Amino acid sequence: MPRLNQKIAVIGTGYWGKNLVRNFAEIGVLHAVCDENEETVKKQQNTYKIGHAFTDFEKLLSETDCDGIAIATPAATHFTIAKKALLAGKDIFVEKPLSINIRDAQELIQLAKNHRRILMVDHILQYHPAIVKLKQLIEDGALGKLQYIYSNRLNIGKFRHEENILWSFAPHDISVILALVGQEPEKVRAFGEAYLQDEVVDSTITHFRFKNRLKAHIFVSWLHPYKEQKLVVIGSHAMAVFDDMNIESKLVLYPHKIDWIKHIPVAEKAEKEIVPIENSEPLKEACLHFLKCMDTRQKPRTDGEEALAVLKVLQQAQERLDIRK
Repeated sequence: MPRLNQKIAVIGTGYWGKNLVRNFAEIGVLHAVCDENEETVKKQQNTYKIGHAFTDFEKLLSETDCDGIAIATPAATHFTIAKKALLAGKDIFVEKPLSINIRDAQELIQLAKNHRRILMVDHILQYHPAIVKLKQLIEDGALGKLQYIYSNRLNIGKFRHEENILWSFAPHDISVILALVGQEPEKVRAFGEAYLQDEVVDSTITHFRFKNRLKAHIFVSWLHPYKEQKLVVIGSHAMAVFDDMNIESKLVLYPHKIDWIKHIPVAEKAEKEIVPIENSEPLKEACLHFLKCMDTRQKPRTDGEEALAVLKVLQQAQERLDIRK
């Protein structure tokens, strides 16, 4: 992998941030790390031989000459950190969600435009080789007219208290579904319950209605006996299954047909077709895309506007949950 010229600083090097640190280090552009936990910072600095390490974000901005900032701090801090970084003239890579409300997201988008900065949100599934291939198949007409999409993102733990399961898990799937469909939903409904912690919903089902009778739903939970990450797309010509837990066949096509016999639909099942995909890490692909956008100044695939569309859906779903308290 060729070394690039950008200098990237990662803010937040814990549970997920350490993966950003690793990827930017492997690419050869990691310039600095920052985390409130001094022990974590020192560990990352020693592991990757980083010259700059901070526990204070303000000092990082004033004392280093990094070109881009990758933010992997708690969601409630994204707006403040991203705003300061944009005002300091940095390109920004933010973990999902871009912010916790629409107004702040819109302000970040405008700031990025005003300062001619790259603003990218890590909706990581859009950089997964299987999802990239699935989107191509849909655009090429291999599935026919889309009819129904559903996604399950389920696990046991990691339980959170600062955000509910909708905001923790669902942004990935919302982002993918909007990208595959190519439009925002006309109507959103959501149902959920808090079984473990009061006011922190741990299981939700969100329903979407799009134009042309296309519908979708997302089931997310961190109170589930096993890990499942699966997306099913039903088309008029074929069906596709993306199963991220299946190492051997992450993307499979089912070219089943429906015959009508005496006015009754009868399924004519066909053999599944395993779709070959590239063997690459989605997060590394996202990091490389960010660096490419920094270099060419092109709009990221998951830019601020894309993130805002996801945020609007999240907000609608949250409002539906709030109504049912």
